[in-house]
Amino acid sequence: MSDETRKRIMGSIHGKGTKLENRVSRELWRRGGRFRKNVRSLYGTPDIAIQKYKVVIFIDSCFWHACELHGTLPNKNQLFWINKFNRNKEHDQEVTDYYHRKGWHIYRVWEHDLNRDFYGTVDRLEKSILDIKKEF
Repeated sequence: MSDETRKRIMGSIHGKGTKLENRVSRELWRRGGRFRKNVRSLYGTPDIAIQKYKVVIFIDSCFWHACELHGTLPNKNQLFWINKFNRNKEHDQEVTDYYHRKGWHIYRVWEHDLNRDFYGTVDRLEKSILDIKKEF
């Protein structure tokens, strides 16, 4: 693959409305969950947010969030990618710490968990949300 082609492909990747995010949100909605997607007014722009119950869900891809199990490092421009992935991990931790300090329920779902057991993972999210609703 040429450098120009790779640059065009990487530039076309967006952080919201991913196939994985859409699949999870459609399934949660089908099950009766009501939420907002990509709420920019919330710190870190969670993929799914239920502000009434202080719930945020982030769906982390193995590539962009440098999964220890499945993350890969591109062969070209490795220093850039190492710095990028380290910053992404730092930002993920900052966001997680922020929501914990504020008393929110934060869920981070890995791409590989959804690929391995999609419905089981969504079941666990749904159960957690229903348990939180009972507290209110």
